[in-house]
Amino acid sequence: MCQLCVFLSSSVSSKDKEDTKDLRWGNHTVVTEFKLLGFSDFQKLQVLLFVVVLIIYSITLIGNSFIIFIIIASPSLQTPMYFFLKNLSFLDICYTSVTIPRMLRDLLLDTKNISYTGCIAQMCCFALLGTAECFLLSAMAYDRYIAICHPFQYLVIMNRRLCIQLVAVSWMSGITVALTQTSLIAMLPYCRHNTINHFFCDIVPLINLACGKTSVNQTELFLVAIFVVMVPFIMIIISYICIISTILRMQSADGKRKVFSTCSSHLMVVSLFYGTSCAMYLNSTSSEFLGSGKLLALLYTVVTPVLNTIIYSLRNKEIKVALRELMHRNLSIFQR
Repeated sequence: MCQLCVFLSSSVSSKDKEDTKDLRWGNHTVVTEFKLLGFSDFQKLQVLLFVVVLIIYSITLIGNSFIIFIIIASPSLQTPMYFFLKNLSFLDICYTSVTIPRMLRDLLLDTKNISYTGCIAQMCCFALLGTAECFLLSAMAYDRYIAICHPFQYLVIMNRRLCIQLVAVSWMSGITVALTQTSLIAMLPYCRHNTINHFFCDIVPLINLACGKTSVNQTELFLVAIFVVMVPFIMIIISYICIISTILRMQSADGKRKVFSTCSSHLMVVSLFYGTSCAMYLNSTSSEFLGSGKLLALLYTVVTPVLNTIIYSLRNKEIKVALRELMHRNLSIFQR
């Protein structure tokens, strides 16, 4: 998917722009590479931050790969809920791999430059995967709504065809948003100032860095944030209002606890992911944003994916049971 971003970003760069740093845009020198400041303000914490992020990234990769393997290998987990979870785990692996490896490199090296094409491609891939995750989380909320509010019709409504369609819509929304944003950003002129106060190429710092008029980009960013963040979030809130209403009508206390346990993990991830995203993109023009943007970005690029791993594996009884069954089955085969 991200090859589309690479192609688009390279197509907007002329041959001269790649070969020289002396191109002119009016009376300004056009930059052909950017410098990511990252966390250079915390020089003494660079090594510590590298170790912490590396551990979190490793847990994210191993944990999400483990979830995908267990779901594929276990017959008892072939349900719509785990179909969405398998796709979420794959998304998180890709999502973190767009930004964290580059951040780890920059934490160790003094050279923090990234080419124009590489920067635009990274932004495009991040927008694609982030948008897809927003819509996938809303699909998971809809799945829980049907499972709890219409349990007897669950397998009929949430059939395989609908599940595939919901995942496909998530990916297509991501592709559409990413290519739209990339096209508009690629048309902006970037002059002598090429320092990005961030640890990856995100749309907000790129808009702030441009030396041309950015009103169209800021308006587009706000509208996209409404479409990508607020619309799915409102759908999730409506789903959970219906879920809570159904739970409160249940007579069994055990039933209430089981349903709350099933939905609480999803709600925790949603709250952190959408909360930080709203603060990031709906408040991007404020003066305080430049200082807090990196911290907010750390939450939804590093923390949220590892929480997905912990919540959906360590707190998920069905995955634990499936793991025990898989281990028992493999031991039985080995003993024969």
